[in-house]
Amino acid sequence: MSSLRLFISSLFSEKTHKIQPRNIYIGQRDMNSLWYPQNIIRNQKYNIMTFFPLVFFQQFRSFLNLYGLIMAITQFIPSVRISPLYTYWFPIAFILCISMIREGYDDMKRRLRDRELNSQKYTLLKANGQKEQIPSSDIQVSDMIIIQKNQHVPADVVLLQTSDKSGTCFIRTDQLDGETDWKLRVATTLTQSLADISVMTADKNTLGKIHAEPPSLSIHEFTGVLSWKGDEPITADNTLWSGTVLAAGEVICCVIYTGSDTRMVMNTSKPRAKFGLADAEINKLAKLLIAAGLTLSITMVALKGFVGDWIRDLVRFLLLFSHMIPISLRMNCDIGKLVSSGFIQYDKNIPGTVVRTSTIPEELGRVGYLLSDKTGTLTQNIMMFKRLHLGTASYTNENRTEISNSLTQYFKRTSISDNQQSVSRTSQSHSVIRKNDSTKICDAIKALAICHNVTPVSEEESADLTTNEHEPSHYVPDTPLTSTTSLHTTDGNEFIELLPTKSVTYQASSPDEIALVEWTEKVGLTLIHRDLQSLILKLNHPDQLLHYKILQMFPFTSETKRMGIIVQDQQTNEIIFYLKGADVVMQNIVQYNDWLLEECSNMSREGLRTLVVGKKLLTYEQYKDFEQRINKARLQTIDRNRYVHEVIESLENDLELLCITGVEDKLQEDVRQTLEVLRTAGIKVWMLTGDKIETAICIAKSSKLIGRDYDIYIFKQVGTREACLQELNMLRRKINPCLIITGDTLQICLSFYEKELMEIVIDCPAVVVCRCSPTQKANVASLLKIYGNSRLQVAAIGDGGNDVSMIQSADVGIGIVGKEGKQASLAADFSINQFSYLSRLLLVHGRNSYTRTASLSQFVMHRGMIITIMQAIFSSVFYFSSIALYQGILLVGYATFYTNFPVFALVLDQDVRPEIALLYPELYRELSKGRHISYKTFFLWAFISVYQGAAIMYGSLIKFDDDFIHIVSITFTALILTELIMVALTVHTWHPLMFVAEALSFTCYILSLIIFKSYFDSDFLRSWDFIWGVAVITLISCLPLGILKFLRITFKPPVYKKLMQYSNLK
Repeated sequence: MSSLRLFISSLFSEKTHKIQPRNIYIGQRDMNSLWYPQNIIRNQKYNIMTFFPLVFFQQFRSFLNLYGLIMAITQFIPSVRISPLYTYWFPIAFILCISMIREGYDDMKRRLRDRELNSQKYTLLKANGQKEQIPSSDIQVSDMIIIQKNQHVPADVVLLQTSDKSGTCFIRTDQLDGETDWKLRVATTLTQSLADISVMTADKNTLGKIHAEPPSLSIHEFTGVLSWKGDEPITADNTLWSGTVLAAGEVICCVIYTGSDTRMVMNTSKPRAKFGLADAEINKLAKLLIAAGLTLSITMVALKGFVGDWIRDLVRFLLLFSHMIPISLRMNCDIGKLVSSGFIQYDKNIPGTVVRTSTIPEELGRVGYLLSDKTGTLTQNIMMFKRLHLGTASYTNENRTEISNSLTQYFKRTSISDNQQSVSRTSQSHSVIRKNDSTKICDAIKALAICHNVTPVSEEESADLTTNEHEPSHYVPDTPLTSTTSLHTTDGNEFIELLPTKSVTYQASSPDEIALVEWTEKVGLTLIHRDLQSLILKLNHPDQLLHYKILQMFPFTSETKRMGIIVQDQQTNEIIFYLKGADVVMQNIVQYNDWLLEECSNMSREGLRTLVVGKKLLTYEQYKDFEQRINKARLQTIDRNRYVHEVIESLENDLELLCITGVEDKLQEDVRQTLEVLRTAGIKVWMLTGDKIETAICIAKSSKLIGRDYDIYIFKQVGTREACLQELNMLRRKINPCLIITGDTLQICLSFYEKELMEIVIDCPAVVVCRCSPTQKANVASLLKIYGNSRLQVAAIGDGGNDVSMIQSADVGIGIVGKEGKQASLAADFSINQFSYLSRLLLVHGRNSYTRTASLSQFVMHRGMIITIMQAIFSSVFYFSSIALYQGILLVGYATFYTNFPVFALVLDQDVRPEIALLYPELYRELSKGRHISYKTFFLWAFISVYQGAAIMYGSLIKFDDDFIHIVSITFTALILTELIMVALTVHTWHPLMFVAEALSFTCYILSLIIFKSYFDSDFLRSWDFIWGVAVITLISCLPLGILKFLRITFKPPVYKKLMQYSNLK
């Protein structure tokens, strides 16, 4: 009833809550002026009213099933009934039962998961300060709730208070954005300082209010204002989105969005149902079968002369020949795909592989284009600091001792009195002082140790917590230790004693940041504490602490491509603005120099990711003016981001260039060998990355994506139609070039010459698209599906959230579980742990899945065609009468007990051993031709069916001309034996279960001869005449095919047979 009530209320409620900003009175749910959706999670597909209609609709959307249903319905008409009702209705009922059981089981699991999530208990903080435990489904907008450590955040909330004195907490967002790094969130300062949060709700005249923007898709942006005895801007840093998990501590929050208004639900889109190329080819062949059945029926009526009630005869012939269209084809293929998916998941050579879309495993055998991300896919996303360039000198890890000595000497020479005297100098005077290399290196290392968003974290307790329990101790809340216990510590030795006994780990949103901070630690300057207001660095030799007050933070965004921080040196009172970012943006911000771009290009050619670091000294007056302007901008509720960026940009000019850093991203294990194997297999690999051209080219070369002998053509930046045409003509003159192009240039060219560009590009042996956005990646995948070879599939592989759109747009999506989280893995059709698994996934499992699907589907068609041919011959012999050759249980058993086991055993077959498939990747090229499922193979099976059906029928009529009454026993026995032998002739590699399946089917038939005496004459079956006659007829139907197969393998064996024989000889 609650679900029905929710459904009705959602139909008639106003939708203004979706488009209007909302004013939320904290803790006062009764003052909500708008209807808001209930805070429930619903992943169920069905309810008690819709289950049967929707399951039936899904099943009969398939034309084969619908055709079978129509044929079954006609059996209710006495004039056209040709068999007992169960002959046609049993297969339909069996398929529906299997489907309903599967769908019902899956939906019940979803319902139980939903119920578990919706019933999780949370603490509601009432207006009078009392607490109440309520399920998450009862949470409403404006509620104040308490969230404990490791609890999921049940709705989108604003952070009011944390158990940490600094007002910070950590959350895990891997289920929201796929990133595994913990994120720092900050409580609003107006509420964090309150001793009792309930005072905001006690007085009706001074209620706390939150003005929030309408529900939005963006998880990185939020615009709001908290009002209570003053106004404070609220950003995304002050929010916790539904689906995240509180990593530590305890927080008090105010709910602002529930249910379908939450970021998580709004960003959850149902991926398109992928329909495989093999399924499309099978559907085409099924349409041919339908046309053949109709043609054969019309032919029989025409040969009869269209006499009498010929329409009734036409319908009866359609029913008789309906076995040519096997309704079990889809079910057999689906079960076969599940078995193939199981083989993939339980392959010990690729541990951790998960099949998330079990309907397309055979498409792994038809991949012709592979779109790959770079960072985390071809590379490990493990950053290693490699180089620091100061303009006049370059340092690597080999110079670590020299740098450590420089740091020590620098701080020994620096006295407090000297620093105090330097405060009066202006930023201009600092910029003209000529610095020696020692000073430059120390300034650069300080900048790297300060300008970041890294937080040192440890779950270990500090040393003083182990003291006597009766002695005063420094209480640490249940949070990762961030040295907040030492906020008021001024003595360095006391602070050092409070450091955790075990090593501190670093948390940041980017592994590049962590690599830089770890390197500064190795050279002697360690980050030991970081909170919202301060950070502390420790000089290792000698032990000395450097205190800095954080005044402003400007996080990195994909739009700005830079991050900054303003700090005040507590030793000198200097106010310093540090900024670091990509060279393309920093070159216009730093002071003029003649080495920045050149050195960035040099590092990029070495495959290093570069960052440019600069600083600017601010006077007290300059900073105060900036602070006023930035605070005013942050209070804006319309275009807040634009105003904030404008204020920050006013500061970003004339910075002193300190250094360029180079960080290396290691290649994935065996990535070179894997790419070489894929190239040999005929798969063209495209690398789509957000990195700059130089870095992308270096990685492409080092990974062997681009071979040494390949010609590289770098597509120039263009902006006009004429420039695009000129570059296209230049590219057209090249012979098999590897194309390097930026995402923006590609987009411009596609807007003018989409077809011309794609026709050239698809023939390139390799393509690298640099500075590519997620949307552009998805567009490339879509274009390849349009302009690429129609017999080939487009696969995409990535590891980050920015690869999800590309993965979902491709025919086959493959996700890697990596440093960037699981978002790509969860959105993909197949999930693997490393790039090198791709070769086995495609060359072994892709090949097996495709060849098995091809054999299984066409054998099921053959099984239907042969019995249809026999029926047609039987009817023609009896003056084109529409009488069934086989009745009742024989027809049902033919497609199930008697032949289904060995036919289904074909999913265990493999034409090539795994080691051969990996050793000779050229074999994969044969699959791309699509010859396993084609009109040629279909008509070959049709010819075999015609021959065998005719051989069985005419052989029986000739051999037993004087014993015509036993025609059913003779032909049906020969038919069963023929099918069992044909399975044996089709198999390439025998599996023990295949022998079991053959024996089981034959045993079932022998038992049926004994049980169903109304269909068989037991005395005749025991006669040598019957046994000899059936043996001869079966031999005639199968022996020629066996001889032809032997001659073909002997004198003209396929390539894989030659390789198997050669391997056996070795």
